[in-house]
Amino acid sequence: MSHRFLLRRLPVLAFGLFFAATVFAAEADVRRIWQLLDYLAVDYAGAVKDDGVVISESEFAEMREFAKTSQARLAALEPKPERQALVTEAQALSAAIEAKKSPPEVAALAKSLANHLLAAYPVPSSPAAPPKVTAAGALYQAQCAACHGATGGGDGPAGLLLEPRPVAFADKGRARERSAFALYQVLSQGIEGTAMPGFGSMPEADRWALAFYLGQFSHAKDDVVAGEKVWKENAAVRAQLTGLDVLSRTTEADLAKAVGADPARLALAYLHAHPEAVVQNQTLTFDVARQKLVQSLEAARSGDASRATDLALSSYLDGVEPLEPTLATRDKDLLAGIESAMGKYRSLLASKTPQAELQAQADTLAGLFKEGDAVLSSSADATAAFLGSFTILVREGLEALLVVVAMVAFLRKAERPDMLRYVHAGWTGALALGVVTWAVATYLVSVSGANREVTEGLSSLFAAIVLLGVGIWMHQKSMAGMWQKYIHDKLSAALNRKSAWFMFGLSFIAVYREVFETILFYAALWEQGNRQALLGGLVAGVLVLVLIAVALLKFSARLPIGKFFTWSSALVAVLAVVLTGKGVAALQEAGWLSASSISFVRVDLLGIYPSLQSTGAQVAMAALLAAGFLWNARKAKASMKAA
Repeated sequence: MSHRFLLRRLPVLAFGLFFAATVFAAEADVRRIWQLLDYLAVDYAGAVKDDGVVISESEFAEMREFAKTSQARLAALEPKPERQALVTEAQALSAAIEAKKSPPEVAALAKSLANHLLAAYPVPSSPAAPPKVTAAGALYQAQCAACHGATGGGDGPAGLLLEPRPVAFADKGRARERSAFALYQVLSQGIEGTAMPGFGSMPEADRWALAFYLGQFSHAKDDVVAGEKVWKENAAVRAQLTGLDVLSRTTEADLAKAVGADPARLALAYLHAHPEAVVQNQTLTFDVARQKLVQSLEAARSGDASRATDLALSSYLDGVEPLEPTLATRDKDLLAGIESAMGKYRSLLASKTPQAELQAQADTLAGLFKEGDAVLSSSADATAAFLGSFTILVREGLEALLVVVAMVAFLRKAERPDMLRYVHAGWTGALALGVVTWAVATYLVSVSGANREVTEGLSSLFAAIVLLGVGIWMHQKSMAGMWQKYIHDKLSAALNRKSAWFMFGLSFIAVYREVFETILFYAALWEQGNRQALLGGLVAGVLVLVLIAVALLKFSARLPIGKFFTWSSALVAVLAVVLTGKGVAALQEAGWLSASSISFVRVDLLGIYPSLQSTGAQVAMAALLAAGFLWNARKAKASMKAA
């Protein structure tokens, strides 16, 4: 019995492993390209002087190779509208290196391309929790000191025998251009063509702790003490470093452009030793969204449409979506307004709208962000937490429940209880993978907003396409006669093993797409407090969903078989249209599809959004369903005449 149980659930494990492998492989490609670009930006100065004279032929050859490798790997990334623009930028970078342009010019091109890459293909770029830097000292001495030296000077006994020599972390010039994320990437992936290996087997928390520890070698101890005062008293510095993600990707040189050289140096000296200070200071605000939006406007004014679009997308994914769970429980209408306004802003960018209209939309967003800050700054009481938890679960779980209940009711009408186990295996497997998703998002990597939207979008569209076929098939059967004979003579043979796995897949996808988003919602809300109220809302939501399921199953059992299929086909058709709208909208928010804003209503429950693409897709799905239903009606009428 136990072996059969495991065998039946192997597809769940296989799907989960495939999903994880696909996501991690795509992220690994992006990380590797980013690392090459960062390495190039920092080390090009060791190959070419400001006047274009080559200092080291071997270093220069390596820079040329890295640039061409980055270009080839960019071209091989998954298709997105921004991919060609990234390849074009990579070609410009290669051309600048071939022309022996100055190090500042090449570094600027490489950094710009690296930033555009992460905006178009977001990957987690920060630790899930503040690194424990003090514990990394022993790790450094055990793993790194032999090559890089006890004080990070690149002069360890083993390093003196290597060619090229190990990096000197104490080199202030290099350190100014290198972020903690860059050091983490090197620790994770190693450096091709050198003796630096990757430490991918090392726990991620240790790699992040070590990355921040390495950043301390270029700072004096007095800088750390002085940096604490800068961090606490300099509001401009705190406005720039709004969270672990920003801190991990910020270099001293970049921060100096915004706040000055000394504040940047001192603040990072302190934060490299105490990254937890950023989290302690972190509040729920729209500062990141606001900052990215301003940068997007500046890029649009300068004529850089690609960068303006990337920053607008980053404004939503990095600045709004992390706040969505909390804001959704406090003011759902305001959240919907912000999402619609941001969609319209991206639409205006895509249509090359005049600057005055673009600025007006940005001003509208600024007002909405201000309202959002006010809502988030208010302390949420237990009642709000309970209602938010309850609403999220019922809203996200209802669609999945309707699909699963329809399948269970259908199999009972068909007198095929033996097939129910595949449906139940599908939704229970989805719940199990949801637990894995929670563990991964909490302890291993942070699930980026883009990955979340892509997962939801693709699974929604897949389910919608499946429901299109199911709806038309059910409608066809609702118009036929002699149901009992059909059930016993035809359906029993039709429900073979292929159909069983089809039901498993539909049940799994329908539930997992909702579980995936719901778990991420609850994970974010859990950190906001009121946990007992949150759990109370969860329990109440589960009870309501159970009651709905029981009521629907009893109602369907009393319906005559013809009416059952009529009602079921209508329900499935509606769900197909709803999921189509939600799937397209999610892919738009992830940047996979363009968004053209239109004057139309927004009804989240029905997947209706003021977007030409999502509305058009829903109309197309409804038209396909109508055509299928009409064809069924004509065919049934013709059969009756022939009889």
